[in-house]
Amino acid sequence: MRAFLELLRPPNVTTALADVLAGFAIANLGNSWTLPWLLIATACLYGGGVVLNDYFDRAIDAVERPERPIPSGRVRPAAAARFGASLLGVGVLAATRATREAALVACLIAGAILVYDTWSKHHSLLGPVTMGACRGLNLMLGVAAVPAALSARWELGLLPFTYICAITAVSRGEVHGGRRQIAGFALVAVAGVVTVLAVMGTGVDLWEAPFGRSESSTGRYPSPVSLLLTTALGWRVLRALWRAYQEADPVAIRLAVRTGVLSLVLLDAALAAIYAGTLYGLLVIGTALLAAGLARLFAVT
Repeated sequence: MRAFLELLRPPNVTTALADVLAGFAIANLGNSWTLPWLLIATACLYGGGVVLNDYFDRAIDAVERPERPIPSGRVRPAAAARFGASLLGVGVLAATRATREAALVACLIAGAILVYDTWSKHHSLLGPVTMGACRGLNLMLGVAAVPAALSARWELGLLPFTYICAITAVSRGEVHGGRRQIAGFALVAVAGVVTVLAVMGTGVDLWEAPFGRSESSTGRYPSPVSLLLTTALGWRVLRALWRAYQEADPVAIRLAVRTGVLSLVLLDAALAAIYAGTLYGLLVIGTALLAAGLARLFAVT
């Protein structure tokens, strides 16, 4: 049981829950009956993705990370493959219990996961882009609780897309060290995300004018809690990325990646506070506390 839990990376799964909770806030908390199904869907999709990632990486892990469950012999490869595929299937089925649009988004996530695990992660550009797409779509999975919200607020998926694209690019140097140029790119990209979030937290709706959807504008008032969460996000992640930029060694890069993955919850909570208020934003932060606790017991990367 411990070995299978290690394959799932429980701390990361809780960050997936935060994505959907934030997306549900963007959808104005509509169709609340869909939320349990969407949470089950995202947990299973994320879990299936990381399990299959280890399955396809088992030969590399045998050299670089022999302590992982599959190369150590604690989980048989065939069992891991069945487990991961089953989780993806359950994730898609759970989404079908919400809305048709959620089912479509879940299928896109599952497809992006398989593309990443089997092929694109070996490409320096396509790997981060595919992983970023998984996270952007995961936010949209929560938005799909209200189908009309997908067309009105799809642009917000660019925030987790850009953020995770940057963190994934840096993560390629976790074992052998990375290049300063990549860490520099990640610094600029995450700084851009933090800036956009900060502007939104002041009450400016960046999407209203270009898309002419004043009727769907919910982030019209300043959100002090969102600004506080955005500040915390910038403080944690930009410092870690700056260290990775300066040193570019495996230790600094692993710290930056770990910090970046766990701090994604702050991005979600900031969005949630803008669109659903302070209390809901704090509820999303609760997943960060759970993730931090689980990170003491299970590997994040």
